Amino acid sequence: MTDIVVPVSLFLMIFAIAYVYYTTRNKERLALIEKGADPKLFKREPQGSHYANFKWGLFMIGIAIGVFLGAMFEEYTSLDHGPMYTSMILICGGIALILAYLLQKKLEKKAE
Repeated sequence: MTDIVVPVSLFLMIFAIAYVYYTTRNKERLALIEKGADPKLFKREPQGSHYANFKWGLFMIGIAIGVFLGAMFEEYTSLDHGPMYTSMILICGGIALILAYLLQKKLEKKAE
């Protein structure tokens, strides 16, 4: 019985916080609109670069290549395997982020 109390109460707490947040936000917005505020005030401009998906995609590909290279090193060498996976994932992920930066700068320069 006590095993189920914690997950249920956690779910209820998260739901209650989200419910109070959204209903309060809605009431505040309606009150501002009633007082004459422009409804376009609540629309947010997208923040950040539009290259974010490109960067994350290259990063995930880099991690996948790092896992693959770590598996290849594990298969064909007699080195300690624990640090090999971690180092290959970090190296390939870092290379992918550097590549994303360079390609983003090239595309931005081309767009100008």
